[in-house]
Amino acid sequence: MRKIKIVADSSANVTTSEVTEFAFAPMKIITAEKEFVDDTALDVDGMVEFFDTYKNKSKTSCPNSTDWLEAFGDADDIICITITSGLSGSYNSACAAKDIYESENKGKRVCVIDSLSAGPELQLAIEKAEELIAKGEAYEDICKAVKKYFQKTGLLFMLESLNNFAANGRVSPAVAKITGFLGIRVVGKASDKGELEPLNKCRGEARSLDMILNHLKNMGHSKGKIRIAHCKNSGAANTLKNKILGAFPKLDIAITECRGLCSYYAEKGGMLVAFEKM
Repeated sequence: MRKIKIVADSSANVTTSEVTEFAFAPMKIITAEKEFVDDTALDVDGMVEFFDTYKNKSKTSCPNSTDWLEAFGDADDIICITITSGLSGSYNSACAAKDIYESENKGKRVCVIDSLSAGPELQLAIEKAEELIAKGEAYEDICKAVKKYFQKTGLLFMLESLNNFAANGRVSPAVAKITGFLGIRVVGKASDKGELEPLNKCRGEARSLDMILNHLKNMGHSKGKIRIAHCKNSGAANTLKNKILGAFPKLDIAITECRGLCSYYAEKGGMLVAFEKM
C-alpha cells in the first residue's frame, strides 16, 4: 500500500505528525556573525535574544533542492506545503526538487502547494491533510482538497517590530519605523498574493488584540479552527484566545510557539493568527 508523506518547510512551525510520515526542510537565518538553521536543534529563545541586540544586516535563506530531496526521503506520494512564494524562494526550490525526485523515482509523486502564507496557516493545511489521510482518501483527492482549503483560510498578524522585514526588503524602512514608536503595533493580514498587508496601526497591545478580534468578526468568523503562533508572548496569545472564545465559544483554538523563521520575522512579542473562514 502506498503511504502518503507530508513535507513542509520550517515556516510551518510543525516538526512531527501523529497521523502519517512527516518531515520538514529547514530555513536559515544568516548574519555576519552567526547562522541559525531552523531545525529541531535550534535554540529559538537564544536566537530571539541575539536579534534583540543585533543591529547589523541579516537575511534568510530558503531550503535548496537538496534540502527538499532529503525531506522527501523515499516516500511514494508526497504532499509538500511551502511558505508563500511572495516572500521566499522555497516554493520554487520545492518544485525543482519535485522534478528531480519524480524523474529519478518512476511512479512516485510530489504535489507542491504554495500556501501564499506562513506559520499557523500552514499548520491548518497540514492538519487538513492529516484528517484526509486518516480517512483513507485518495492521494489525488487530498492534493486537490488541500489546495482548495487555502481558499477557506486566512492569516492575521500583530507585530511590535518590522525591522527584520525591512532588513530583507519585505517592507520599506519608512513603514518599519512605524512600529515601536510610542508603543505602536501593526495589525495586518497575508494578502491574496501572499504578501504582507498592514491594515491598522494600534497603540498598545490591548488595542491590537481587540483589532484582531474585530477583523475576525467582520469576516463573519464564528466556528471552525483558529491556530495562534507567538514569539515569546504567551500572555497575549492566551488573552486573545480568551477574547475570541468570549465572542465565539465553539471555536477550536490552539496556541503554539513560533520556531526560528517565524520568530525572526514576527520578532519578540509578535503573533500570527490563522483561521478558517466560515
